[in-house]
Amino acid sequence: MSTSGEQKPNFVIIMCDDMGYGDWNRGGNPTIRTPNLNKMADEGVQMTQFYSGAPVCSPCRSALLTGRNCIRTGVIKVFFPGNTRGMSQDETTIAEALKPLGYATACIGKWHLGSKHEYRPLRQGFDYHYGLLYSNDMYSPDLWRNDKRIEHPTDQSTLTKRYTEEAIAFIEHFKDRPFFLYLPHTMPHVPLAASEEFRGTSERGLYGDVIEEIDWSTGQILATLDRLGLSENTLVIFTSDNGPWTIKKQDGGSAGLLRGAKGDTWEGGMREPFIARWKGRLPAGEVCTEVGSVVDFFPTCIKLAGGIIPTDRPIDGIDLMPVVLEGKTSPERAIYYYAAEHLTAIRKGKWKLHFSYYDHSKGGYAIEKNWVTPKKSLLFDLEVDPSERFNLAGDYPDVVRELIEVAEQYKEEIRRNGENEDLIEWFIKDWKGEILSGK
Repeated sequence: MSTSGEQKPNFVIIMCDDMGYGDWNRGGNPTIRTPNLNKMADEGVQMTQFYSGAPVCSPCRSALLTGRNCIRTGVIKVFFPGNTRGMSQDETTIAEALKPLGYATACIGKWHLGSKHEYRPLRQGFDYHYGLLYSNDMYSPDLWRNDKRIEHPTDQSTLTKRYTEEAIAFIEHFKDRPFFLYLPHTMPHVPLAASEEFRGTSERGLYGDVIEEIDWSTGQILATLDRLGLSENTLVIFTSDNGPWTIKKQDGGSAGLLRGAKGDTWEGGMREPFIARWKGRLPAGEVCTEVGSVVDFFPTCIKLAGGIIPTDRPIDGIDLMPVVLEGKTSPERAIYYYAAEHLTAIRKGKWKLHFSYYDHSKGGYAIEKNWVTPKKSLLFDLEVDPSERFNLAGDYPDVVRELIEVAEQYKEEIRRNGENEDLIEWFIKDWKGEILSGK
């Protein structure tokens, strides 16, 4: 933990949009070249059991920035352009917690936590924003610098390159001051686009081109930190917001050996690539099989910066540093898999129990009627069966009962605390109507 006499560490969080667990070399992909991500893993720690906060965009982002599961923040579905709501300003983001500690803060990339003025990055603790306010397939997205629209329509083919240039400029400008850079890439969310230098260069078509350009981008940022002598004082994290959008076929990614995809709560929908590099602090070339989650970023960053984790609200995340730095066992805690307002699965230790699951044979994506409640319990041992193929509920009824009890206790806590109920109610009742009416 930082003290007043120590130099505060910098933080860079790079998050892809819809990149799958199997979309890079160390995730088992043979056709997409990711030399910079491979090198980052060689110089740091790769976690193989790391989870998103949700299987879709906005809920995960709220969980990452606040350290709180989406059912607490109320961001249970995806915001659309023109929606009247956004993530509550009462939430405390990583950026808001770090600013009083002297940090410069920037969000460069896709925001997707509300497009109205009062919900944008500058009102959520960020000094600077460059990027899109929502997904790149939503109408014709505008490019924004802070609160000024600077391009319409956005040339998406150069977005990754421009994000990289902006990120490097931010790092160079604040090299003598602690900084927090949040870089949520627009890609590989469809529609896919790559710059001229990368278009047509991979063995995996346009999707591979996009991932290889993100790999290049990550390499440029790491090289900048090396050049400026900041790598030994900067924690860099690379991950994704949810699983691959496989219904897009060749334009979607791969979850590798995992079952499921974006929009569902099989492992493929929420288990993500994760790499952390901090030269001289984190062990090099380590593969960590402990469990982690995006909700852990908030307490990890605040504690490393010497700040105080808020006590006026429940925080779901834990400090990850003892796990990735010292190789300690992750505390046995539950991972809650939410789809909208529904708790559809729970993991504790090696066991995962599904209460409902998405039936991909019915087609579509995130369609509520395609969620199925199984007639019999579905229990999987993720240590030996990460693909969730062998149901062991009949062999371990005590485990099933324990997980049901833990889930019910958590749901009761959520009901008792009653946080952001108005936003949850809006998502349930008014969200779709606003989209259809074009408000």
